[in-house]
Amino acid sequence: MKPNNVYKRNQYILFWLTQAISQLGSSLTGFALVVWAYKQTNSAMAISLLSFCNYLPYIIVGVWAGIYVDRHHKKKMMLVCDTIAALASLIILGLYTTSHLKVWHLYGINWILGIMNAFQSPASQVAVGMIVPKEKIEKVSGMNAFSSGLITVVSPMLAPCLLAVGGFNMILVIDLISFSIAFITLAFFIRFDEHKRVKNRLSIHESLKEGEDFLKREKGICYLIFSMAMMNFFSRLTYENILTPMLLSRSGGSDKVLATVTGVIGLGGIIGGMLVSIIHIPFARMKGIFWGAAFSFLLGDVLMGLGQNVWIWLVAGLAASMPIPMINAMQNNVLYACIPKEIQGRVFAIQNSVQYCTIPIGILLGGYLADYVFEPMMKEHHVLLQTLVGTGKGSGMALMFLCTGILGSIISILCYRSPYIRQLEQELEKE
Repeated sequence: MKPNNVYKRNQYILFWLTQAISQLGSSLTGFALVVWAYKQTNSAMAISLLSFCNYLPYIIVGVWAGIYVDRHHKKKMMLVCDTIAALASLIILGLYTTSHLKVWHLYGINWILGIMNAFQSPASQVAVGMIVPKEKIEKVSGMNAFSSGLITVVSPMLAPCLLAVGGFNMILVIDLISFSIAFITLAFFIRFDEHKRVKNRLSIHESLKEGEDFLKREKGICYLIFSMAMMNFFSRLTYENILTPMLLSRSGGSDKVLATVTGVIGLGGIIGGMLVSIIHIPFARMKGIFWGAAFSFLLGDVLMGLGQNVWIWLVAGLAASMPIPMINAMQNNVLYACIPKEIQGRVFAIQNSVQYCTIPIGILLGGYLADYVFEPMMKEHHVLLQTLVGTGKGSGMALMFLCTGILGSIISILCYRSPYIRQLEQELEKE
């Protein structure tokens, strides 16, 4: 291996490792806040609003943030965004310590974090492309999935222990320490091959149009992004939205059950990430994306809805999460292969805004349907539905999982049959 390649590999490993440590700290805080907020409100809608307030500003600002990313220093941008996120944790720590923390405070803080993520996400995506060769993108995606899965496993198990030992204050302090490690490493030890910035005489509107024109020409990429947006909608209706309140409701408020199921979901991400990193996936990338999504919906969501005990929920969590690293890795591989580096920031930002624009809708709709439609409906006498998902608190949310599992798998298969996706698949196979 060439010395330059070895250097870049070591740079990425250091970047990946320290960012994972920071993400663990943030995840511990996020897990503790969600449990705290649900116990304060006993409302699925309240949990949905936490995510909504994070995603909506991300989508609104995201498109314009991509233009800024292409014109400015990526590393400095990431450092500023990380610093503001750390200040948000300090504010939460101060409010909690003085017994003034309210759920609405979290909505406002999540709004600010969503804006920061709109800049940091495309900056990080472009930065990874500067370090990692295109042919290694799938492996890197596998590493990211491995670390994300490990965090998902560790956080729900570690957070209750830390809460018992040192309380919420300890978790926030750990979050700030993990941020410091990532910040110092990125600031002083990581170097990106930033392209020499050429003075861009295009207006913001013209720069944005340049990214839009690329997506209009590349219809396969455009259709892939819209397809992922539809899948995100169904995913956010249930799995990544009302899973916590459903499990707490159906397990009598057991934090242990929630932590176990969430941990197994993370384990699925670890296994999937390791497989993507180690082995070559023996089928076409488009097929892996859409058939993997169909599998995740059909076995993950349907089983989660039908299950009435922790063992079935564990199987459902594993089935839902294992294909995700493959889906993300293959999508990243396609995007990095097709998007020119000089416009990656704005295209990634447009991709993120379009792909995630359905998430706030799914989040709000999921919370509303859970609290005001499906849960009240299941209190009535519906013999067939009660035979499928059971009775009692949480059965309405379980029925929602059943619906999204069926609809999500159908949508995934129909999207794969699109002529634009098939054409893109053929073009990629020729490379």
